[in-house]
Amino acid sequence: MARRITGFHRDEEGHWVAQLECGHNQHVRHSPPWQNRPWVTGAQGRGAALGTALACVKCVSGAPPDARPAGDG
Repeated sequence: MARRITGFHRDEEGHWVAQLECGHNQHVRHSPPWQNRPWVTGAQGRGAALGTALACVKCVSGAPPDARPAGDG
């Protein structure tokens, strides 16, 4: 299911995590050659990605919303 990105935060290891409109979180790593997302490495790229859709496998499985850090969004 495609869900729009509404924000970003970093996990405890410093990796970027997209916050989706459905309440789920999804890692958006740039680690070529497996995952090629150079846009996630800069603030401008992440800002441009707001509102774009990612496939949310957690919605497909019926998972409850994820916790999000206070103050992020």
